[in-house]
Amino acid sequence: MMDGVPCLRVSQSHAQHFRKCLQIKEALDPSLSLLKEPNGTVLLSILPSCVSQLDLQSLRSMVDSDGPCEIVSSQFPPQSKKERGRTKGNKLEKILQELLESHGERWTEELREDLPRRFQRHEDLVLLGDNCFSQPIWKKLDQQLWSAVAKGLEAKRLAKLSRISSDGFRSPVVIMLLGEHSWVKHVDNGIRYEFDVTKCMFSSGNITEKLRVAGFNCKGETVVDLYAGIGYFTLPYLVHAGASHVHACEWNPDAVEALERNLKANRVSDRCTIHQGDNRQLSLCDTADRVNLGLIPSSENGWPVACQLLKRKTGGILHIHQNVTSPLPNTASIPAVGDATQRVSGKKADREAWQAWADDTAKHIASLLQDVTGASWKTNILHIEHVKSYAPHVHHVVLDLECRPC
Repeated sequence: MMDGVPCLRVSQSHAQHFRKCLQIKEALDPSLSLLKEPNGTVLLSILPSCVSQLDLQSLRSMVDSDGPCEIVSSQFPPQSKKERGRTKGNKLEKILQELLESHGERWTEELREDLPRRFQRHEDLVLLGDNCFSQPIWKKLDQQLWSAVAKGLEAKRLAKLSRISSDGFRSPVVIMLLGEHSWVKHVDNGIRYEFDVTKCMFSSGNITEKLRVAGFNCKGETVVDLYAGIGYFTLPYLVHAGASHVHACEWNPDAVEALERNLKANRVSDRCTIHQGDNRQLSLCDTADRVNLGLIPSSENGWPVACQLLKRKTGGILHIHQNVTSPLPNTASIPAVGDATQRVSGKKADREAWQAWADDTAKHIASLLQDVTGASWKTNILHIEHVKSYAPHVHHVVLDLECRPC
C-alpha cells in the first residue's frame, strides 16, 4: 500500500496529453491539481483504486513520449483545486482589507462578494472577469487597487474582460489595468501560442480536441483549416500530426497577426499558407485530404467551401464542429428511483441527438458534394467526439466524416 498520494510523474511538455489519457482510463483524480516539480516534471494525481490497473507502456505509446512516466507517491500532496482557490482568495481578501482600512474604509460582506471568483492566468498576466470590483468604493483607490490585486493573485500584469465585441470577429473588450503590454504566451502540449489579450480570446476549453488532432497521422496530407484563429488546430496539425501543408483561413486581422507569430515561434511557417479574408471567397479547390471546420455554434456556412476543397479523385475527411442541443428526456416515463436513473436517461438522449445530427449532416454533405462536383459521393461517419458541455443538453461535438467519390 502506498504511503502518500499516488501520482504519475511525467514531463511538463507532455502533461496535458497524459492527463487526457488518464481521463480516458478514468484514473485521474479530478479533485487535485497537478504539482510542478523543479526539474521540469509534474505530478498528476491518480485515483488509488486505479494504480494497480495502469499500464505505463500503454500510456507511453498513447502519448508517443520517451520522457519520464512513472508512478510515485507524493508526501506533499497536490492541493485540491478548491483549497488552492481558497488560499489565493484569502490572501487577496487580506491585502485588500488592509488597503481599505489604511484609507479609513470599513470591510463589508458586499465587498467580499465583489472579489473575483474565477480568472484566467497567462504567464504573469491575470485576466479578470467582468463580474468583480463593481462597487463604487474601488474607484477611489485607483491604481493602488490594481497593484494590491496583482500582489494578492501573484501577478505582474492585470487586465479585465468587459464583454465580447459585436464586430463580427468575436474580439474581446479587454482593458489593461496594470502592465506595459498585453501580449502573452501560452503553452499547450508543447505548442507555443502567443496572442494579444486585448484583441484575441484564448479558447482553453478545446484542449481535448487539440490533443486528439495532435494524435492524427497526417503525413503526406494537405489540410485546410477554415477557421484558423491564432492557430488552435493549425499548429497541432503541423507540429504533432505531421501534415505536409496546412492552408489556414482567417478573416480577423488581429488573429492573423498572432497566427503568423505562432507559426514562426513553432518553426512551421514553411508548411503553412495563410488566406486572410472570408473563406467563402476562397479560390482553392480540389486540394484537401482533410478539412477542419472548427467553428461553433455551427460551421454550416462553411460546408459548401469544404466540399469544394476536397480532392475530387480521392476525397478525404471533414472534421465538423457543432453545438448540438438534445431534447429533455421524458422523465414521466422513467420509474422514480432517484437522480442516477434520470442522469443515465439524459446521457442516452444526448447521444441519440448527436447521432441524429451526424446522420443528417452526412446526408447533407453527400448532397452538397454532388452539387459541387456533379458526381455521386459516399459519406461515412467515422467518429463523433464530445468536446465539452455548454449547458444541460447543449454539447460541443465534432463529427469525423469520411467522404469518397463513388
